[in-house]
Amino acid sequence: MKKIFLGLIALSALAATPALAGNLLVDGSFENGLTEWTSGGVSGDGFPPSVIGYNNHDGYPTGAFTELVPPDNAAGNPGFDAVGDHAVYFVSDLAHPQTLSQLVNIVTGTSYTFGFDVYLPQNGANNANDATLSATVGSLTFANFAASATPATTWMHFSGAGTAGITGPVTFEFDYNSFGVPAKDFVVDRVYFAPTADIPEPATWAMMLMGFGGLGAVLRRRRTTTATATATA
Repeated sequence: MKKIFLGLIALSALAATPALAGNLLVDGSFENGLTEWTSGGVSGDGFPPSVIGYNNHDGYPTGAFTELVPPDNAAGNPGFDAVGDHAVYFVSDLAHPQTLSQLVNIVTGTSYTFGFDVYLPQNGANNANDATLSATVGSLTFANFAASATPATTWMHFSGAGTAGITGPVTFEFDYNSFGVPAKDFVVDRVYFAPTADIPEPATWAMMLMGFGGLGAVLRRRRTTTATATATA
């Protein structure tokens, strides 16, 4: 069976290399809405993912139900896309799940790193019912967490990495599940998928490269997720 991503490289600091293509995801900071992303799944209550503006008191769909969401300041994001003025908001109370995805093309033997930043608004954290968010590349889930275990009003960064075992398209996808009215929610920004050689200032990064198989194949070794958090002002 073909493997989409192969190999495991221990924690290390990567030597600097010339920049290549940068972020292979188009509009990872959602400055152009969701035009480059595919939204799907089940909203349940008619609240699909929406693009909101930072620091505004708008209601849904252009704001976080009047709460001011500060611009993304998560530590560790390599910054392929500027923070900008917008982010995507997962807010449905009955998502089973909602999905947001984009295809990226990979090349055999090339190492990639991928990740995103996430924020839990306080008004969502106050809701009684939980929600979860996961992120996958191909068949690898590299981030999977519950709102109830996530600090509110803090931007966090999640990332993973791997080496391609095939050439062709793979899907980068978010899956949001929520479990009752009202449920907790998430804001996501600065999503990226890029050749590892393109990471700015790579000596500041500690990378875990993970192996994973396609078409339902099991991981050859245990998955690893890294996360960092920076408190907002």
